[in-house]
Order: sequence, then structure tokens, then C-alpha cells
Amino acid sequence: MSDLGNKEIFAKNLRYYMNYYEKDRISICDELHIPYTTFADWHNGITYPRIDKIEMLANYFNIKKSDLIENKYKDEVPDELEVLFHKYKNLLSEDDRETIKFIIERARKKHEEEQKSSK
Repeated sequence: MSDLGNKEIFAKNLRYYMNYYEKDRISICDELHIPYTTFADWHNGITYPRIDKIEMLANYFNIKKSDLIENKYKDEVPDELEVLFHKYKNLLSEDDRETIKFIIERARKKHEEEQKSSK
């Protein structure tokens, strides 16, 4: 089955861009003159918007329509930490990046140790 027209994929992508651009439902509805309940249904994967509304949202976020309707993330949409890192990575110094790498590597090793001990 094609991912195009998939309500859940659209909802995930919509939530991703809302997080990325730090927009909430109310502000988007106000700025685009979309009824809140209609937007909530898109946001929650209950209904799928018409193409003109997809285009309106794509223009609003300055992205392609395909960014909203295609499954860009085969497993999951990135979580808040991934969104924040992607958004602000250019602001990080080399020391900041090394610190983040160290923290991630330490967490990975701890997770591996816990996995080994639970077997």
C-alpha cells in the first residue's frame, strides 16, 4: 500500500514541523483561518486534508507538500531531542558537540551493559 494519503503519516509529519518551528495548533489555526476541530483531526490522524490545505500548510512551513504527505521517517518521527538538535546544531561549539557525543556514548554503553546483564 502506498504511503500517500495516509492520515497517520501526515499527522506525524505535521507534528514534526509544528515542533520544529515551535508552532501550536491555536496559532496555526488563527494564522491560516482553519477551524480548530478540523486541524485537530488532521493533527491526530483522524482525517486527511484536501490538497489545497496541504499546499497551504507546506507554504506556511516553507516546505514541500511531499514533506507532509510522504513517510520520510520509516521507523518513527524524530523525538523532541532530535528536533532540537537538528534545529540548533549550527549554534553548538565543537566542545558542545564533543560533550553531547560523550553523553550519548556513555548512555549507549550503559544500555548495552544492562542488556547483557538481563540475559
